[in-house]
Amino acid sequence: MYKQKSRANNRCFSGRNYAHNRQSSPTQKISNLVKRLSPSWQACIPLACLIVLGWSYVAVAQAPAGPTTADLKVALDTLWVAIAAFLVFFMNAGFCMLETGFCRQKNAVNVLAKNLIVFALSTVAFWAIGFGLMFGDGNDFIGLNGFFLAGADNSPATGDAYKGVFSALNWTGVPLAAKFLFQLVFAGTAATIVSGAVAERIKFVDFLIFSLLLVGVAYPITGHWIWGAGWLADMGFFDFAGSTVVHSVGGWAALMGAAFLGPRIGRYQNKQVVALPGHNMSIATLGCLILWLGWFGFNPGSVMAADPNAITHIALTTNMAGAVGGIAATVTAWLYLGKPDLSMIINGILAGLVGVTASCAYVSVPSSAIIGLIAGIIVVFSVPFFDKLGIDDPVGATSVHLVCGTWGTLAVGLFSVGPGGYPWLVDLAGKPIGPHGLFLGGGLSSLIPQVVGILAVGGFTVLISSIFWLALKNTLGIRVTAEEEFEGLDIGEHGMEAYSGFLKEASSDGFTEGKSSGGYSKGEDYSIS
Repeated sequence: MYKQKSRANNRCFSGRNYAHNRQSSPTQKISNLVKRLSPSWQACIPLACLIVLGWSYVAVAQAPAGPTTADLKVALDTLWVAIAAFLVFFMNAGFCMLETGFCRQKNAVNVLAKNLIVFALSTVAFWAIGFGLMFGDGNDFIGLNGFFLAGADNSPATGDAYKGVFSALNWTGVPLAAKFLFQLVFAGTAATIVSGAVAERIKFVDFLIFSLLLVGVAYPITGHWIWGAGWLADMGFFDFAGSTVVHSVGGWAALMGAAFLGPRIGRYQNKQVVALPGHNMSIATLGCLILWLGWFGFNPGSVMAADPNAITHIALTTNMAGAVGGIAATVTAWLYLGKPDLSMIINGILAGLVGVTASCAYVSVPSSAIIGLIAGIIVVFSVPFFDKLGIDDPVGATSVHLVCGTWGTLAVGLFSVGPGGYPWLVDLAGKPIGPHGLFLGGGLSSLIPQVVGILAVGGFTVLISSIFWLALKNTLGIRVTAEEEFEGLDIGEHGMEAYSGFLKEASSDGFTEGKSSGGYSKGEDYSIS
């Protein structure tokens, strides 16, 4: 009985304490805890508070200020430009696969080697001289500053705030390194275009020298006229991502190289074009798909800013032109040649992509479809046209890049929406800019500068390329011997095979073993014209 009462009393006491504690304020609790401390510990409390407050102040005072909106924009723009540059760089893999697949087995190593080394050479040439000639401050015809990326530069400052020797690029708010990297991959593309047109008979060393001259001298000079605030830009010539600056220049240089080299042995016999089929259409198709992917860096990346509206619109116009170009080439080849030739499908897609490159930021999606449609049709007829002229181009580079690059440049003056037609068509001050196409009420004001630009760039590139090719031809000689050509450049130029152990196309004496894909046989005339 006593124990039960004690337990009841304990429960009552505990309940009163619990109720009392619930009614006590936090301040009272802290006060009670402090009172239980010894006098020495109680004296330490004010000192500890002062130390904590002092540390907090120092930490706040030394903490760096957070990134501003402007800093974040520069970072985002730079990231996008870098990613786009990486995509364009990966197009080198596409060119490797495409050109190798379109060429014969015995020349695969040679084609791969050219496409691989050309970007390394382009890097050095463009860094040393090309970038300065193209974007350095100078006059309306040539840049005279910024060689080896030297000189004043306060990028990413833009507009009037920019103080440096690359004023032509003061419209993009990214660091100088990002500007150079993006422009470098474009320069490398121009040199790679030449590789396919001169394949299977050019000396390796001559191609290397010509690539250095093209990227270091020829390409930057005409590029300065357009993208370097030169005389064509002043006239009102527009080329957003390079139908002329990159593709037509590479195409003109390729055309002259193919002309001075002459056709491959056995290509033209008794006034007939003899097919010399590529050895691997699988990797050629893979190359086309890689190039298609790379174009999403090539065209949208030319905004050089992470503008979501501009990037997505340009990606759509780019893709639409490539898709319609492929469809148009398929149908045209089917009707004209009797079969849906895979090589024509590949070149039709690339033709559409090249054709819309100049106008991708200035035209609507339906207009881009029309541009791609015409490019896909043109390329099918262009390939046999050059064959009739005796210009042997194993991969159709001149048809895709020169002919369709020219068409794409004209399309700017035909289909562009006009100044301010899209939100991104404004300058740094917000003033509307951009070409106004003939078919959209712009008259001839935008078309005439495009025609002048095509003629000027074409004329200069033909002239300077001819000088380079003739100089090489008369000194080193630009073509391998007939024996090396029969045997294959892989053995003659590199001393190795791409597919070791497979049946070779030609025997050691230069003639095919049995019936080859090239249609060669003993007794036919293989003289080089």
